[in-house]
Amino acid sequence: MGEPESTPLKLLPSKLAPGIARGLVFAGLGAIAFSGKAIVVKLAYRYQVDAVTLLMFRMLFAFPLFAAMAWWAGRDKPALTWRQWGQIGWVGFSGYYLASYLDFWGLQYISASLERLILYVNPTLVLLLGWVVYQRRIRAQQAWAMAISYAGVLVVFGHELRFDGAATVIGGGLVLASALSYAVYLVASGELVKQLGSLRLVGLASMVASVLCIAQFAILRPLSDAFVATEVIQLSVFNAVFCTAVPVLLVMLGVERLGAGLASQVGMLGPMSTLMMGVLILDEPFNLWILAGTVLVLSGVFLATRRPRGL
Repeated sequence: MGEPESTPLKLLPSKLAPGIARGLVFAGLGAIAFSGKAIVVKLAYRYQVDAVTLLMFRMLFAFPLFAAMAWWAGRDKPALTWRQWGQIGWVGFSGYYLASYLDFWGLQYISASLERLILYVNPTLVLLLGWVVYQRRIRAQQAWAMAISYAGVLVVFGHELRFDGAATVIGGGLVLASALSYAVYLVASGELVKQLGSLRLVGLASMVASVLCIAQFAILRPLSDAFVATEVIQLSVFNAVFCTAVPVLLVMLGVERLGAGLASQVGMLGPMSTLMMGVLILDEPFNLWILAGTVLVLSGVFLATRRPRGL
């Protein structure tokens, strides 16, 4: 399933076509819904639950939704080969299980705002991996984009380091490892996406990740740890539906109408919405350091995803 060409920002008419307008709404709502994941996780941590248990509940409740995605996208499609199943297993481990676990673990130590900013440097990590693994040239514009994005993360990181010290280092390192794990998946799965389509791949790989998360809990935790506060169950169901499965569909619908380039730029609503929800719901601090870091990260991502003139 190929992606439609991006619609350049300069070509958007003053009165948007219905398809483009709907695409903007879908992509924007998807970005905001995805960003709510960090807020829900931070709320759940208030009930003395750890990352292993919380991730297990999220993936347990999301599993039927992922299965439905995979079935829907795979209708009337050829059966998968053993090689494809092996690739799906790797994608599910790296891009969804490991990345999710490291992210949940890191959120035990750092604010939701810093977590979202670190994750948002993912496009620059993909550029770096492409350069290291495939010797893909990094343009000057992309190099500047990476420098600006990382400067923004360092601004917020340094500010939180003054107050939380070691916790910021541990949490920031875990979330950065999560972003790197997901970037590895993005770089390695290009051919598989072409073969299966993005929605089918997401559904199947997320099913693999769900099984791994549930197995991890069964191995590392006693069954008694599954008896948690009712609020944790409610938050996990909300996380599984509205911060996991629904945003996947919304972003897919946005990409279909806008193309990947413009959809990714609309996705820059994510860090800002996390910042605002963190302030309003979690009482996280809001100051010029956080605002400056957010602006820098978003500027860098915009440059990294923007197609230069003449290409």
